[in-house]
Amino acid sequence: MTRFIVLAVLIWSVAAQAFADPPTAELIEVTKIWDRAPHSAFSDLICWRDRFVCAFRDGRGHVSADGKIRVLTSADADAWQAAAVIELAGHDLRDASLSITPDDRLMLIGGAAPRPKDGDRAPTGTFVAFSEDGTNWMPPKIIVPPGRWLWRVTWREGKVYGVSYATPEGRPFTALLASDDGTHFRALVPQWLGEGYPTEAVLRFGDDGVIVCLQRRDGAAPDNSAYIGISKPPYSEWQWHDLKIHLGGPNLIRIPSGRWIAAGRIHRDDGPKTELAWLDVEQKSLQPILQLPSGGDTSYPGLVWHDGMLWVSYYSSHEGKACIYLAKVQIE
Repeated sequence: MTRFIVLAVLIWSVAAQAFADPPTAELIEVTKIWDRAPHSAFSDLICWRDRFVCAFRDGRGHVSADGKIRVLTSADADAWQAAAVIELAGHDLRDASLSITPDDRLMLIGGAAPRPKDGDRAPTGTFVAFSEDGTNWMPPKIIVPPGRWLWRVTWREGKVYGVSYATPEGRPFTALLASDDGTHFRALVPQWLGEGYPTEAVLRFGDDGVIVCLQRRDGAAPDNSAYIGISKPPYSEWQWHDLKIHLGGPNLIRIPSGRWIAAGRIHRDDGPKTELAWLDVEQKSLQPILQLPSGGDTSYPGLVWHDGMLWVSYYSSHEGKACIYLAKVQIE
């Protein structure tokens, strides 16, 4: 019995050490899937009913009054079809976020800024639209008034959760929101994180309902490094840890091995890049593992695990204007 216990401990120790080692990521291929607008950016990606769905913003520029959300679909991530365009009169629509509702509809949220002309600063709110087929969408509806931006959402057990932040001015704190229908949100924690200037955040669920939050912060270094937040139900108490690296347009996925893969924009000596990173939830650390072909105006990746591969949508201007790309990545 003693030998068995010692052997079991040794096996567990070796397995734990192997799991703690950073994964390797190999870029299998990357393709440009949309380049028909002057500026295309702020993507998200999802796999729904055996099809890939990619949504992103088209406009005249990074900040312009004509922003609209374009939706592409594909059965094989190779041939893409333009499925829909979502517009709202008088608003610049931005930063698409896709999710699947409990009744198997597509849910799209994004920023809605009443921007009179290109380049104007405008308070951003949040819109929502739903679709039963990916092509026909309900008219977009404002669910968070301009001045607070609910940036991404995540569903679990019939409820949807997200984080709102002040934009472009206001008190720099986030709020943890929840909803039963994706339209009417309530604050679970009205004033959540106020360290530095927290902005974009993504929530994902781990085991036993634990939420992991990857939180961007803006401003001057060192107060602009990303945070990781962890909480158990009912999500009123949170543990926050500084990841010591700035991450723009953050996204996060837990792959079948149990590892957490993050993605976003990291500034390097030769400029901004879109990169994948390993988020070690136990050690509270973020370690880059793969730089995607990118540069200039870039980031805002969508993440999907499908057929044993990680698929990443993102935008970049490294080949000229900002276009939408899709990367296929092997994670070991």
